[in-house]
Amino acid sequence: MTPDELRAWHADYLDACNRHDLVAIRGFVAPAVRRAHLPGGGDAWVADLDELFRAFPDFRWKRVALLVEGDRIAVHLRAGGTHRASGRHVNVAEFGILRVADGRITEYAGAPGATDLIASVA
Repeated sequence: MTPDELRAWHADYLDACNRHDLVAIRGFVAPAVRRAHLPGGGDAWVADLDELFRAFPDFRWKRVALLVEGDRIAVHLRAGGTHRASGRHVNVAEFGILRVADGRITEYAGAPGATDLIASVA
């Protein structure tokens, strides 16, 4: 994919995430995706997001910056939502590096972000 295609691909992925569309998200993630310091596999990726969406039903991301080099995307996101149980609103910065092959995320590494929110708010 060209850099412009990867930027558009990421916008489509972020749109699926902001719609909380787990079926669409699964289409962006390779079944054997590797994640630094997290369980690997597409099922684990989708399960983590499902848990996040249930805990924060209005959770949304906004892209701050995105860089493309080869088949990798480096992205800075701002995200936030309201915790269902506590009513507490949270904001988080996320930084991640994605490797994309054949239109799917095959590797992810990044700073703790949205998936760590549930434990910190509960």
